[in-house]
Amino acid sequence: MTMQIILELMAVICNTCGLPQDLCACGELNKDSNQIIVRLETRRFKKKGTMIEGLDPKLNDLDSVLKELKSKYACGGTAKDGYIFLQGDHRDTIKNTLVKFGFAESIIEVH
Repeated sequence: MTMQIILELMAVICNTCGLPQDLCACGELNKDSNQIIVRLETRRFKKKGTMIEGLDPKLNDLDSVLKELKSKYACGGTAKDGYIFLQGDHRDTIKNTLVKFGFAESIIEVH
């Protein structure tokens, strides 16, 4: 009985840094270590779209980021295999929007 109480009181330890889970900052550090590339892509019938590559689906919830971007830019889009595709050319303002979402400005490269 006392062993069960001791196990309940122990904090969950992060495997990467060894700190308790509530103090761990590994997710934020990994968010800053990626390289995000934003480029314009032309699809069928000369339709232009903004491709955002380099987002790690394990660290970022791509669906929530996509939902916020689609709402802000009032456009359609999709998230698959670590990239987000938005309909239309949004290269001029996408960097500021991603910075507001918590990504570092230095890792975002716009082509």
